[in-house]
Amino acid sequence: MYNKTHTVENRIASIFQPYIRPIVRGKSKAPVEFGAKLDLSVENGLGRIEKISFEAYNESEVLIPAIENYYKRNGHYPERVLADKIYRNRVNLAYCKEHGIRLAGPALGRPGKDTVIDKHTEYIDSVDRIEVERKFGLSKHSHGLGLIMTKREDTTRSSIVLSIISMNLDSLLRLSLFQKLILIFSRYNCCYFLCKSIG
Repeated sequence: MYNKTHTVENRIASIFQPYIRPIVRGKSKAPVEFGAKLDLSVENGLGRIEKISFEAYNESEVLIPAIENYYKRNGHYPERVLADKIYRNRVNLAYCKEHGIRLAGPALGRPGKDTVIDKHTEYIDSVDRIEVERKFGLSKHSHGLGLIMTKREDTTRSSIVLSIISMNLDSLLRLSLFQKLILIFSRYNCCYFLCKSIG
């Protein structure tokens, strides 16, 4: 920078964490953020880390590998993918169209005069997409993702992964408890109905 250079590749932003890079986010509160960048997908109510990086990268490049990973796990492609606008580029749209996947969201460019928009489907997609944002919020506020104090790169990555595991275990425990409560109350209702009909 002393030699009138405006950018220095891989410059150290923190002495304690030399692997951290500044990531320009464009938010009014904090235009530049430091730390890990995380891509998270949600499948059957459980969060899955698709990519962790301390470098700035384009999130749209993660979509196709994430869908391919889904195919490897399940043996088929998903019917629909709910993602931010940044993921809706020409490459991703063409890939989804080729594999029969509906990438939810508005079409690229200006809508035509005779374009019919299915408001009901758009509403359902937007409501279902909240699940991903909810998982981020839950992991930050209840499972320590927003309070990572580790200094080394490997321990920071481990803390992030443990936070997501903790969130998933909590979700599974709640689901198990909910199913048990339904079972208990369904038995009680049947018993009550039987007693009532006999009496």
